[in-house]
Amino acid sequence: MELIHVEGQNLDSIRSQAYRAAAEVCEAAKLKKGDLFVVGCSTSEVLGEKIGTYSSMDAAGALFEGISKALGERGIYLAAQCCEHLGRALIVEREACDRFRLEEVNVIPQPKAGGSFGTTAWKRFRDPVAVEDLRQSASAGIDIGGTLIGMHIHPVVVPLRISMKKIGEAAIICARRRPKFVGGCRAVYNEELM
Repeated sequence: MELIHVEGQNLDSIRSQAYRAAAEVCEAAKLKKGDLFVVGCSTSEVLGEKIGTYSSMDAAGALFEGISKALGERGIYLAAQCCEHLGRALIVEREACDRFRLEEVNVIPQPKAGGSFGTTAWKRFRDPVAVEDLRQSASAGIDIGGTLIGMHIHPVVVPLRISMKKIGEAAIICARRRPKFVGGCRAVYNEELM
């Protein structure tokens, strides 16, 4: 896998798209301060290449800046999913690890073993921690480029449509949790939770 350098306007566009997508998901999912937001990301796909073949720390940095800005404005924690070479471990702030009672594991992501986005999170978080899983405690998230994040979101996971379909060249799929429906044919449901 080759590491690719990206410059200028492309990075500004990626940063802006990432911010807008994360902000839209936060609003549409009605996230609250202290919620956990998971991101799986292939910078290769963002740059129009096959997942795992064209990794870019530059693109990862722009994505991280846009997403973390949108989440930071709302007091929402970011969980950055690593690639399958680390078993899709996640990088979180220690504060989030403690809050959600996650189990720390010993690994430091690298661009070619963890991915550029996970590596960027490790380098830019104040006190990064690797965890093996989120115990389905995320409230919403964005899958950028087909990295599969649904297993990290609290059930029931439902797709979430936002105005954007791509960041860079990567297709995005957004998801959120909603409470389970219980009851039978006489049950009445709270429309605010749908």
